[in-house]
Amino acid sequence: MQGCGEVPGCGRSGERGLGLAPRIHVISRQQPPVPLTGRTDLGGFYFQFRAERGGARSAEGECQELCGSLHYGNNLSIQLKAQDIAQTLMRPSPWGPWSTYHERGDQGRLLMDPVGLQLGNKNLWSCLVRLLTKDPEWLNAKMKFFLPNTDLDSRNETLDPEQRVILQLNKLHVQGSDTWQSFIHCVCMQLEVPLDLEVLLLSTFGCDDGFTSQLGAEGKRQPESQLHHGLKRPHQSCGSSPRRKQCKKQQLELAKKYLQLLRTSAQQRYRSRIPGSGQPHAFHQVYVPPILRRATASLDTPEGATMGDLKVEDGTDVSISDLFNTRVNKGPRVTVLLGKAGMGKTTLAHRLCQKWAEGHLDCFQALFLFEFRQLNLITRFLTPSELLFDLYLSPESDHDAVFQYLEKNADQVLLIFDGLDEALQPMGPDGPGPVLTLFSDLCHGTLLPGCRVMATSRPGKLPACLPAEAAMVHMLGFDGPRVEEYVNHFFSAQPSREGALVELQTNGRLRSLCAVPALCQVACLCLHHLLPDHAPGQSVALLPTRTQLYMQMVLALSPPGHLPTTSLLDLGEVALRGLETGKVIFYAKDITPPLIAFGATHSLLTSFCIRTGPGHQQTGYAFTHLSLQEFLAALHLMASPKVNKDTLTQYVTLHSRWVQRTKARLCLSDHLPTFLAGLASCTCRPFLSHLAQDNEDCVGAKQAAVVQVLKKLATRKLTGPKVVELCHCVDETQEPELASLTAQSLPYQLPFHNFPLTCTDLATLTNILEHREAPIHLDFDGCPLEPHCPEALVGCGQIENLSFKSRKCGDAFAEALSKSLPTMGRLQMLGLAGSKITARGISHLVKALPLCPQLEEVSFRDNQLSDQVVLNIVEVLPHLPRLRKLDLSSNSICVSTLLCLARVAVTCPTVRMLQAREADLIFLLSPPTETTAELQRAPDLQESDGQRKGAQSRSLTLRLQKCQLQVHDVEALIALLQEGPHLEEVDLSGNQLEDEGCRLMAEAASQLHIARKLDLSDNGLSVAGVHCVLRAVSACWTLAELHISLQHKTVVFMFAQEPEEQKGPQERTAFLDSLMLQMPSKLPLSSRRMRLTHCGLQAKHLEQLCKALGGSCHLGHLHLDFSGNALGDEGAAQLAQLLPGLGALQSLNLSENGLSLDAVLGLAQCFSTLQWLFHLDISFESQHILLRGDKTGRDIWATGSLPDFPAAAEFLGFRQRCIPRSLCLSECPLEPPSLTRLCATLKDCPGPLELQLSCEFLSDQSLETLLDCLPQLPQLSLLQLSQTGLSLKSPFLLANTLSLCPRVKKVDLRSLHHATLHFRSNEEEEGVCCGFTGCSLSQEHVESLCWLLSKCKDLSQVDLSANLLGDSGLRCLLECLPQVPISGSLDLSHNSVSQESALYLVETLPSCPRVREASVNLGSEQSFWIHFSREDQAGKTLRLSECSFRPEHVSRLATGLSQSLQLTELTLTQCCLGWKQLAILLSLVGRPAGLFSLRDSTRHTEKLSFPRLEACALGFKKRKKERKKVLEDTELRTKIN
Repeated sequence: MQGCGEVPGCGRSGERGLGLAPRIHVISRQQPPVPLTGRTDLGGFYFQFRAERGGARSAEGECQELCGSLHYGNNLSIQLKAQDIAQTLMRPSPWGPWSTYHERGDQGRLLMDPVGLQLGNKNLWSCLVRLLTKDPEWLNAKMKFFLPNTDLDSRNETLDPEQRVILQLNKLHVQGSDTWQSFIHCVCMQLEVPLDLEVLLLSTFGCDDGFTSQLGAEGKRQPESQLHHGLKRPHQSCGSSPRRKQCKKQQLELAKKYLQLLRTSAQQRYRSRIPGSGQPHAFHQVYVPPILRRATASLDTPEGATMGDLKVEDGTDVSISDLFNTRVNKGPRVTVLLGKAGMGKTTLAHRLCQKWAEGHLDCFQALFLFEFRQLNLITRFLTPSELLFDLYLSPESDHDAVFQYLEKNADQVLLIFDGLDEALQPMGPDGPGPVLTLFSDLCHGTLLPGCRVMATSRPGKLPACLPAEAAMVHMLGFDGPRVEEYVNHFFSAQPSREGALVELQTNGRLRSLCAVPALCQVACLCLHHLLPDHAPGQSVALLPTRTQLYMQMVLALSPPGHLPTTSLLDLGEVALRGLETGKVIFYAKDITPPLIAFGATHSLLTSFCIRTGPGHQQTGYAFTHLSLQEFLAALHLMASPKVNKDTLTQYVTLHSRWVQRTKARLCLSDHLPTFLAGLASCTCRPFLSHLAQDNEDCVGAKQAAVVQVLKKLATRKLTGPKVVELCHCVDETQEPELASLTAQSLPYQLPFHNFPLTCTDLATLTNILEHREAPIHLDFDGCPLEPHCPEALVGCGQIENLSFKSRKCGDAFAEALSKSLPTMGRLQMLGLAGSKITARGISHLVKALPLCPQLEEVSFRDNQLSDQVVLNIVEVLPHLPRLRKLDLSSNSICVSTLLCLARVAVTCPTVRMLQAREADLIFLLSPPTETTAELQRAPDLQESDGQRKGAQSRSLTLRLQKCQLQVHDVEALIALLQEGPHLEEVDLSGNQLEDEGCRLMAEAASQLHIARKLDLSDNGLSVAGVHCVLRAVSACWTLAELHISLQHKTVVFMFAQEPEEQKGPQERTAFLDSLMLQMPSKLPLSSRRMRLTHCGLQAKHLEQLCKALGGSCHLGHLHLDFSGNALGDEGAAQLAQLLPGLGALQSLNLSENGLSLDAVLGLAQCFSTLQWLFHLDISFESQHILLRGDKTGRDIWATGSLPDFPAAAEFLGFRQRCIPRSLCLSECPLEPPSLTRLCATLKDCPGPLELQLSCEFLSDQSLETLLDCLPQLPQLSLLQLSQTGLSLKSPFLLANTLSLCPRVKKVDLRSLHHATLHFRSNEEEEGVCCGFTGCSLSQEHVESLCWLLSKCKDLSQVDLSANLLGDSGLRCLLECLPQVPISGSLDLSHNSVSQESALYLVETLPSCPRVREASVNLGSEQSFWIHFSREDQAGKTLRLSECSFRPEHVSRLATGLSQSLQLTELTLTQCCLGWKQLAILLSLVGRPAGLFSLRDSTRHTEKLSFPRLEACALGFKKRKKERKKVLEDTELRTKIN
């Protein structure tokens, strides 16, 4: 400040001056300056001034020296008149008269002490000053607490101690009654105050009545306008006076001055704190950096963002500086520090500020720290300048120039925002709030581009304003060395240090709790309090859980033997109210002064200055940690009589760590259910009963209610985060029954995916699993884990499968895991994937794995392991006798290492498969079936036994796919495999072997004893290489199939088991003779397949290929596949000439070779040249051409030259006579010339022959040509036209064939699309069947068809069903029926006939003497059958069903029956003839004497007596009894005389 006075916070002329207190210096000419403090009122201003020592001068005389101008800053001056000042000074003071304070050596010193005057009690004031003078450090600490913005300027150190105390008391007093009363309460609580003095202090100063406002009606003075640590500045943001133009040099000087001011204020702020009474010196100073780990994925991935490589430092300052990668110069540079509650996020943020103030972070010129819990109070939008200068620290002048400098050098500015999770609020209708908007702009570089931003947050849902490239750094707490370091610092130079270390080392539960830095501090405080009064081991027995840790902390901070129950419960009520409303900052109006004093005395509350704008600041209070607030709230819920059981149980819930903040208020009660569960422990009951004033029954009921809620939660199906929370709650209760219920309710597969876990979490889970009997599988996928987390699993014998997948796992994690593995006796599967473990970490695991002989599966996938590390891992295979799988995939090994691994697979007796494909690298093993006793023997004995057994029995599968193997690698591999065991499969696909490498492997195939498969696909094989491969495998007896497709890059060898030794000649002859007695379908099968598909083979390649294949033909029946090549007509013709030289093939596939129709038809000649060919299937359009032999007797051909044996020759002749040959030709245009050529080609084909043709439509000319050629094919046994459209003329052409070709025994035409002709052999009986169903035949076709059928001499059956004959066509057919020589049956069903056809049938029966039976059903069945006999039939039978005769039909029916003298039986079923119509029918039938049977199977409802029926039918016997009911199925037999 300049001039003789200062008005801090005062604005420009006429602005913001009211109520502020400048200080006026009165200079005495005779004596050294002595401060004289006072306040006066001048023109609406209150002036606080200091008068110098002087004589008895008048007030006016003193004020003469004040006349003139008082300057405030650069722009404001106030003119003061001596008369005005004198009048003001002579005005009665609101504090009473001036007083003098005499002390020894200070006679004559004039002290204008308004506080002392206001107290009105010199002795009491003197005692207070004298008391505080004895303990200045305590007073400094309280000044920091009640006035966190106070500057303990070193200039005050030159003052007298009493003067310093008076100045500090003045500052406390002017803050108001709440602050002053809270301070007096602290004095009485913490200092050794005599009882009489304490009573006077509390009665005078500790209540509202004892505090008289020094301002009268204006007592509510505004807070001092200092923005940071007592540094004063005038305000600049109001008003719009033009900024002065300054030169660059002046601007730079202003900026440097501000930066120095910023650093000085930070140094003052982080000056060493003074420990409280009875606390160790390191209580406030201990800082051990927690484990920091940088994430490896961006924010839009599940694991967070990345920036730079992971660096984990062991507590050095370098780890703090490494948080910021200064090499990144473009774009926003944002770091998010993630850590659960108590991990030390806020502490680290302040540590960064302290290190910067000390000059360590020299990469930053300016550093600003903001807390979101305070920024949330801002309701207006801020500019960066307002954020930095109004809410942090303002320059002394020219703010624009300073901000301009910061903007130009933004890359050297660090902004730290603490508690980002506390700002997570839902988006409003106008977007995010003002604070998040400003934060977003800073992160994205919209404002202050280039600055570095760091935010701290608890894990969970982060705001969308964070850029995707933000670096995510996880705080993972303390490991063992860090806990030990913290304890050493905490108990520095104290005798209890060694005892504390021993207690922590011997108690695993407490050690796991100390993994959380906040709990570590609490534990050290408790041990500091407990160790002096307890024997070794007893102290930690009092600290088994987090809840009891806090309980002991409260006891440690309380006066010995006195627990302030009322204050604890009242403070707990404040804490609970804050949790319910999302409030973490409290003002003096929220907490009573005694509670503030209680919290300050017991280190339960902290204070800080809250600034929401220029000139707006006040003191705020918060609990020292959020978890402490939760604990005190839990205490209130459990012990307060205001809370009942029902209200209590509403707070016992499980919070998921997959945080989704959908409420406007932040959820702060993460640990509240845990503390409630901990307080439900029986151990806490005495403590709670004391708090509840000995109301033990109420406390017990509340504890039981909490346990009951946890039991219900334990039986539910929960997600991974809630399982962890439940385990914490259950473990805190220390209830074995509840722990057992929880452990048994956990699922067999327990996954934990994508949420952070701490060592404490795993330790708690282990404690719960100790109560479980069944095994469990734990899967940690994507969970950020602390490096020492596996140590928490030591001794957990229930784990059967353990899997970790996270980039957070490094060497420290592997080392900790290696210590835990040998203690898990039931562990069978270990998975460690996607980590960053190096050789150092793997070395620890390799040493630990042999100590786990029960392991069955181990996975080290995707760990970026080096070649040597992989080789070190496989060395452990012989030491794991039960291992079934070792997964080393995604570790980028070289070819030489791969060959070394192949050698391990060959030599290790338990390995049955090695699979390597690009990133995959897997060992599959078959452990020997040994007893437990054998497995516990020495490893060397196990290895020797296994090698002896495995060398004889095991077979190895080797898959080295896409491994960049070359020819020289194959040579080494062949030499290696020749010394190894039998090979089940060798897969070398996807390498670079080319022709030479493929040839070498093909030649070695017979020597390697491959049992099933050799795959050389995708190795660059050419057409020339195909010939070499064929020649190489020609002598391989075990080859069953070879598939080569150059287009699909396929080269696969399939092998069969080696054949048995050749039998002797006599045994072989007997074997062949026995085949004659077997059915063909029971003959053994054996064949070899050679598939050369899509290889681009042409006619020029065939001769060389056939030579290469010649050696394979004598080894068995050969299936040859040339499909998908380019042979063409030339190749087909050439192949037809070469096929006899290949011997007996089982099949030949020539599909997709571009053959023309002539070439296809020419293949039919092969029937006469190839004895093995029995089936030729051709689909011309789809180019499917397959030549097949018979499926029987293949092994006979494969065993050798059969003609040497008579039995074999006889068998072959049997095959030639009995097995038909077939030609199937489809999708082919069947024109007359083609059919003529086809039949001519088949003329010499040995029979029997089956010809199957199919095309879209066959013309009448083509059908006629085909039928005309039938007599030329005497060996033809079947002609089939399937799915071929035919015309209406085709039935007549086929019917005509019956007379032209006598060998035809059956013609069947269906729907004009399917025609079949069966031919008889000479030995078969005669008889022709003819069927034309669904051929649309009508009346106009009947006479022609009957004429053609009449030419057939032996027509047994005719089927004309499903046509369109109708009544007229049927009448015409019945008229022509005597001319057709049918000896069997005629089917006329489904021809749309009516009663007329039935009546006409009755009328026609006399003209058809060979008809023996006729049946008509006009119902749903629509059947119409006529059965014939070869001779005239004496008796005929007629069955009429559902004919629906009407009364007018009775006479016609009677007439027909009268004429059909040979009709002996008539059956009427459901023909609608009642008894009346039957009586009329019988009366009209005139027949000669003889037996006539009439059967009526109709249900009748008429009431008609038998006598009436007997009157109509002579010769019927009378019934003795009349029936008046429904008559059913009545049979009347009449013998007419």
